[in-house]
Amino acid sequence: MADTLLAPVVRKTARLPLLDVLRGAAVLGTLMTNVWIFASPGSEWGVLQGGMRVPDPVDDPSAANIAENVFRFLADGKFLALLTVLFGVGLAIQYDSAARRGDPWPGRYPRRAAFLFAEGTVHFVFVFAWDVLMGYAVTALLVAWLLARSEKVRRWVMWTAGGVHLTLVALLTLVGLTSPDTASKGPGAAAVELYADGGYGAQIAFRLDNALALRIEPVFSFGLLVFLFLLGVRLHRAGAFTDTAEGRRIRTRMAAWGLGLGLPLNAATALGGDDFFVLGRYGVAPLLALGYIGLIGIALDRRWIPRPASAALASVGRTALSCYVAQNLLCMLLCYGIGLGLAGRLGGSGPWWVMGLWAGVSLVLAAGSWLWLRRFGRGPLEAVQHAALRPRRRSPR
Repeated sequence: MADTLLAPVVRKTARLPLLDVLRGAAVLGTLMTNVWIFASPGSEWGVLQGGMRVPDPVDDPSAANIAENVFRFLADGKFLALLTVLFGVGLAIQYDSAARRGDPWPGRYPRRAAFLFAEGTVHFVFVFAWDVLMGYAVTALLVAWLLARSEKVRRWVMWTAGGVHLTLVALLTLVGLTSPDTASKGPGAAAVELYADGGYGAQIAFRLDNALALRIEPVFSFGLLVFLFLLGVRLHRAGAFTDTAEGRRIRTRMAAWGLGLGLPLNAATALGGDDFFVLGRYGVAPLLALGYIGLIGIALDRRWIPRPASAALASVGRTALSCYVAQNLLCMLLCYGIGLGLAGRLGGSGPWWVMGLWAGVSLVLAAGSWLWLRRFGRGPLEAVQHAALRPRRRSPR
């Protein structure tokens, strides 16, 4: 299909620093979930083998168990959904930029998506199996095409994708509730040994050998990704991130509805146990993510967040791609046997060290990104992407 030539778009309002702060919170928030993968026996493979279960705070209401449950409850699925919405926002901003220049759309965007897919593939193979970039790249290609279609078409695709996804989630939840209970054996000894003491080459080979299983999440959640991307587009065009009365009104409504409905629904699925895991992470978690957007927006509007904290989050947000990859690389080197092997050394000693690991890596990323941006305009991976995708000037003949 030929590229669509866009009419100029006039931006009526200035963009808030909120977007960078939200991206920073989303990146560090995904680490709140991923850090448990790195710290658990069997690591990446343990996710599929029942090695990521949260201890029951009712059976053991200790401070450690309660703290771990709250920590994981606040993060699991919520910040991933938030990051997905923001990716849709970023795509809409790129569309608007092309429109103002009068450039065709999608134009060169498929190259950007292909480069992102390549970055995600490298990240998957060499760093972390549960990469999100590959799924985002594929989803972005579809949504980029939809941006040049009518609002009616986008709305139909958005709600159809969401409906299909929720149907799938409901069916899987029903299967879990009606199937006989089987005790999970957890990750096998070979997988535990691989990450505790195995070599780096063996871990890479393991990811490649089990790529289909380890790439199941973006396939299963593709409908949700499309829905959240398009929701981000709608929020951007409604002015949800602008410093206007309308923007503040939208953020207040998002906080009220997202937290008011999201907190009790997510609490119900968490208390329901493993049978409601899919419904919690992929069904109701995005609702609470919208509440987070509204709450963080209100906090910035009313200056509840100290300036150093908002500046640190904004620095991480401006270097989001670099920080996302760096946080997983740091956790790999700290937790696996190819590095310090903290998962093997501290496994079974309680959750405090895992939460401390998250806090320490987050501080390193915040400080590192702030220092980097004092000298450079882009994060390191962002600079590589920009250089690789920059249009080449033709030399005069």
